[in-house]
Amino acid sequence: MGEPQVSRLGAGWTSSEWIIPASPTTPLAVPRPVIATLGLVNNHDYSTIPIDATAAAALAADGLRFELVDNSENGNFPVWLQAVTRGFFGERMSPEALAARQKTAHLRRNSGVYDNTAADAAVPVGTAASWPSDLTIPGHSTIPAWAISAITVSPTHRRRGIARAMLDAELRTARTLGYPIAMLTVSESTIYSRWGFAPSAMAADWSIKTARAEWIGPRASGRVHAVEAEHLRTGGLELVDRVRLATPGQISFSGVLWERILGLGVGSESSAKKLRFLRYDDASGEMRGFAVYSIREEEPPAQAILELSYLVTATDDAYAGLWRHLLAMDLIGEIRASDRSIDEPLRWQIADYRSAFKSLERDHLWTRILDVPAALTARRYHAPGHLVFDVRDELGFAAGRFLLTISSDGTAVVGTLTGDIPDDADAVALTVNELSAIYLGGVSPVLLTRAGRIEELTPGAAAVVELCFRSSTTPWLSIWF
Repeated sequence: MGEPQVSRLGAGWTSSEWIIPASPTTPLAVPRPVIATLGLVNNHDYSTIPIDATAAAALAADGLRFELVDNSENGNFPVWLQAVTRGFFGERMSPEALAARQKTAHLRRNSGVYDNTAADAAVPVGTAASWPSDLTIPGHSTIPAWAISAITVSPTHRRRGIARAMLDAELRTARTLGYPIAMLTVSESTIYSRWGFAPSAMAADWSIKTARAEWIGPRASGRVHAVEAEHLRTGGLELVDRVRLATPGQISFSGVLWERILGLGVGSESSAKKLRFLRYDDASGEMRGFAVYSIREEEPPAQAILELSYLVTATDDAYAGLWRHLLAMDLIGEIRASDRSIDEPLRWQIADYRSAFKSLERDHLWTRILDVPAALTARRYHAPGHLVFDVRDELGFAAGRFLLTISSDGTAVVGTLTGDIPDDADAVALTVNELSAIYLGGVSPVLLTRAGRIEELTPGAAAVVELCFRSSTTPWLSIWF
């Protein structure tokens, strides 16, 4: 174990919990944000963190109010949530569904922008939500991240700077609290790059023609069980939380995000009726994976579509057992698996490689580095090296020239470079967008260099950065948030 080094940490961090892992399989305990100075208790009461004053003043100059949502029982959370639902073209929520969501409203920091001159001034014309979550990074490690969601602006109030004010406020709040990274999943991919975000974990929808997908993979040693959602409510979430350290891009989650996967939330009863569940137990009887799916009947008969909405496994044995079972189900002509990794072992476990193809590959998790030293020091690296990053950041959070020194065990230290580039260093110039994109190890620095997004300051530097940043597991996030 190395001794804590305060100089390695970004602003708002303490060295008391800085632990360098002994091996690549040892979880990395990164420092937690220091938020006691804001009067918060045990990192839990972030729902009452004050609105960013700069953003509030900018909106007030245009006659708009920017304030926290009152999540209490008699507060304005239900009206705010209806506005969020409307912003994403959802159905109006029932009183019962609103009451259920009210119980967990305090788990997020909800905010709204209001117009006193609107026909109904109680309905926000802009919405945002945020909360802390652990993001898995290379090295079976996690780093605290600021998750942002529910960004909507009413069509009646476009082009008034509402989205900019809300996103600026979220980033400044996250940086003040000491979070080194912000993250979100996006509906419109053309928006968030303006704030330094970039896609760092992709996702794919897969289609598998079962008649051609003869199983040639390993025969699993365990057993598949058909179960009900309640059988997975607790044990399933524990499994998800346990295995997420294996895949960069996964995040910690619970509550409404977990209930949505199992169809257990109030208001989702209609769609939940269609869901079916499989549990995989290993030879000793321990649950090692589960799958959630529904069946859509098609014509002609025996050509139904199995829509796989979620599958998680702790072992390769469980992965093989669940997929083999799904492919062998009677009367199924096609399996459509949404929001999966862009690299699935399944393709190499069936006789016809072409029977499994990506019907859609897209950006999914977008990340934004706010504190370069803290972010780069937290993860592990594939190869040793001396790397210089000349980072441009229009918002100023991550701007600077940094020297990343990676040891042979994959750990690293980061310092600010004020002089010339060292003779033994490989150097690149890039914006915070590109640095955020390559951070999880799934986006190629060489590709971004060819695209003109990264500039090599020393010959061949992009290839060295790619070797160092490489992740042996393709980054992937299995949910939307």
